[in-house]
Amino acid sequence: MTTSAAPLHLSIATNSPSGRIPRELYGHCAEHLGRCIYEGIWVGEDSEIPNQRGLRTDVLNALKQLSIPVLRWPGGCFADEYHWRDGIGPRADRRAMINNHWGGVIDSNQFGTHEFMNLVEALGCDAYIAGNVGSGSVREMQEWVEYLTADVDSTLVQERRANGREAPWSVHYFGVGNENWACGGNMRPEYYADEYRRYQTYVRHHDPEHKIFRIACGPNQDDYRWTEVLMERAAEHMDGLSMHYYCLPTGDWQNKGAATNVDEADWIGMFVRAARMDELIAKHSAIMDRFDPKKRVALIVDEWGAWYDVEPGTNPRFLYQQNRLRDALIAAQHLHIFHHYRDRVRMANIAQTVNVLQAMILTDGPRMVCTPTYHVFEMLQVHQDATFLPIELSPIPEYIHADQSIPAVDASASQAGDGTVNLSLINFDPANGHDLKLQLPAEAFAARSISSRVLTADAMDAHNTFDAPARVVPTTGDPASITADGTLRFHLPAKSVALLSIS
Repeated sequence: MTTSAAPLHLSIATNSPSGRIPRELYGHCAEHLGRCIYEGIWVGEDSEIPNQRGLRTDVLNALKQLSIPVLRWPGGCFADEYHWRDGIGPRADRRAMINNHWGGVIDSNQFGTHEFMNLVEALGCDAYIAGNVGSGSVREMQEWVEYLTADVDSTLVQERRANGREAPWSVHYFGVGNENWACGGNMRPEYYADEYRRYQTYVRHHDPEHKIFRIACGPNQDDYRWTEVLMERAAEHMDGLSMHYYCLPTGDWQNKGAATNVDEADWIGMFVRAARMDELIAKHSAIMDRFDPKKRVALIVDEWGAWYDVEPGTNPRFLYQQNRLRDALIAAQHLHIFHHYRDRVRMANIAQTVNVLQAMILTDGPRMVCTPTYHVFEMLQVHQDATFLPIELSPIPEYIHADQSIPAVDASASQAGDGTVNLSLINFDPANGHDLKLQLPAEAFAARSISSRVLTADAMDAHNTFDAPARVVPTTGDPASITADGTLRFHLPAKSVALLSIS
């Protein structure tokens, strides 16, 4: 490993705060897909795996450390074939169904509305429920909202009480369908816009103090026409418009590429593709600005992440993939992009929480391991609801391999309510570290306390396993020093994510 010759100069405009970084940008998805719900989150109350009302304790405790703000459920594509009444009442009496999208396996419906809301309450996060437009009815969606949120003596509320929940739940977010341009019904945008207007009419929280934030199905990556049609025909009826984008090593959905055996072309290629999220948000936001210049409607990136070919020997429809150091940098890269567009992007949900795609946690029977992506979310949670601080970096080094290039270093800063300034840094270069000189206003920082944490590893392909769960974990970074005039010096290692906290 080498270090760049000249230090990089970085300044944080602490006197020019620029809005809040929504905590909801750090949201997650939990779909009935593969082993995300069953085994990953839910093992049942009779399981030998320690659990709390059927929720596996080790996973629950690990997720609590992330301060998850919002969790999306039950899909994903599963949402538009999910009928909520199948998942309530005595578990022995629940209707088993075929999960047609994800492997044709039987879903027992042992994990339903009550179990999900128990999970949300255990995590202390908000619920984002995706409703069924593709195969469901307006009445079905209306009655689900009543079952969840009403506190009157209606038949549905009596049923909820009989099923063990006396008080209503507070549902903050409700998605009216999912990917209705494909698995949610193969609809044209004009048709879906009309369907959205009809369905959302009946999504009413029954507590007048809690208005449900209604999210319309938005575009698949660069389908700008979908955004234009939805904004033109239905913007006044929505609070948010979703968008989905996954980055693939090859860009080919038929042969996505492996998560393992990373060479440098694979390494840089994923960051180039992940950077496309910036372009997509900018272009969709520009369309939204034409119809909504005050930015009332949020852009909700409720599915994002790295998508690889499944691990050899696993069910190809379970989307189980390994999670490596590269994925940690991809996660930080996306979060920094979302920070930048915080005025329009007000929620994002990585896919997914456990055992599926770019997961936080992997399980194998009773064993569990936290992934490098998990550790990035744990480190960077300090930005949640903090005040965004503009940054200037010069010179901006370039990382080049073969015919691909990206800026080698990326940074984002915020100030917490107690005055602590947190600076997160990414070094995409796998071979070269960088020395940083950070100029801080002397009147604002009296060299009180500096701490640093770094996530890196010895190899691009490094990952945690059930037998070696601590190969890629945050460690204390090289000591940072600060002088009386407010100059802070810090070494940013190659292929790393770092967090500097100055208080």
